[in-house]
Amino acid sequence: MGVKAIRGFKDILPDQSPRWQEIECRARDIFSSFGLSEIRTPVLEKTEVFSRGIGEHTDIVEKEMYTFKDRNGDSLTLRPEATAGIIRSVIEHKLYASSPLLKLYTMGPMFRHERPQKGRLRQFHQINVELLGSAAPLSDAECIAMAWQIVRSMTDAKLLLEINSLGCPKCRPLHRKDLLKYLENARDQLCEDCRRRAKTNPLRIFDCKNEQCARVMRQAPLVKHYHCIECASHLGLVLDFLEFMDIPFVQNGYLVRGLDYYVRTTFEIKSPELGAQSTVAAGGRYDGLVKMLGGPDIPGVGMAVGVERLLLISPEAERQGIDLFIAALGREARNTVVPWMHQWRMAGLAVEMAWDDKSLKAQMKQADRAGAGLVLIVGENEIDEETAILRDMETREQDNIPFENIVKSVLNVFEQ
Repeated sequence: MGVKAIRGFKDILPDQSPRWQEIECRARDIFSSFGLSEIRTPVLEKTEVFSRGIGEHTDIVEKEMYTFKDRNGDSLTLRPEATAGIIRSVIEHKLYASSPLLKLYTMGPMFRHERPQKGRLRQFHQINVELLGSAAPLSDAECIAMAWQIVRSMTDAKLLLEINSLGCPKCRPLHRKDLLKYLENARDQLCEDCRRRAKTNPLRIFDCKNEQCARVMRQAPLVKHYHCIECASHLGLVLDFLEFMDIPFVQNGYLVRGLDYYVRTTFEIKSPELGAQSTVAAGGRYDGLVKMLGGPDIPGVGMAVGVERLLLISPEAERQGIDLFIAALGREARNTVVPWMHQWRMAGLAVEMAWDDKSLKAQMKQADRAGAGLVLIVGENEIDEETAILRDMETREQDNIPFENIVKSVLNVFEQ
């Protein structure tokens, strides 16, 4: 048996790459219209970046991170999410000093040791946005709008935007106190993981997929009933802006996220077509995270789109063919067409030709596999007559093209 990819890690093959490129290009266009700049951070960080930022008692830190010690004895971790690493970079390079408002995005692989399943791999890919420097509700709404625009532009599937507010350090302790009291009385009805969470991270129990735990939490006190005036006002304004943007949403008081740094706004964009793992994009506000990681007290809000899950609900991309295939028969023909091919490529055409000696029939099959729109045929007769044959692969019509000014003549065909 040959060497195979690691379980939960998948190759992105050449015939799949165009769909990935389309999503990435679409996202970049949208981010440009919102005034964002790209940042690229390492996939490997010191473990404390994530344990401090995400929260030591989250499932991600406790169970899912790929963590190891290097030769110097330092604990390193493959990034399980993008936000903490970006904040580390912002602090290290003092990016906040150059602008009071940072609008950043990144794309790339994340790593979590979870049970692989459809749309959920151990190496998965995200498109991330981080807006730093503003606590205004409009920044929350714009973050949600970007996620919605990316997902909606790539699929006609039914989408559901759920939104909640997790409160702030002023009102959340009141909710936590009552929630802990409720969970203590319901302890025997909870799964083993949730019994542990009840002591360390009780809010996460709202996200447990165990049906028994879900039934227990339907009667639990919700943070929305504890909102202070500021949190209630903030959420109300976010919802107003979403209505102004004509983005449909529903409020879900049970919605929480798996990361400790979230405060106030949290949201998920889901597609029922994906089944249990239905979340395509998610995010929220994380005021306090920059300070927690050693920087100034800068508010922030962010989101992530899961590329693999978005691909599952996106239509198949149309096959992208080349513009021109050159069927050159013999060494003299190849020597003749190579300069033309280079000029056409420099002009922006996608052009291919066979490198080895092949029959015309074999080269026409290669052109068909490449999805060529036109084929330029040059053999001994064409060399003698200094006239090439240009064949339309769809209509099968042919034209004779003189060698003189052939580069310009073929370019004119594509410009028509």
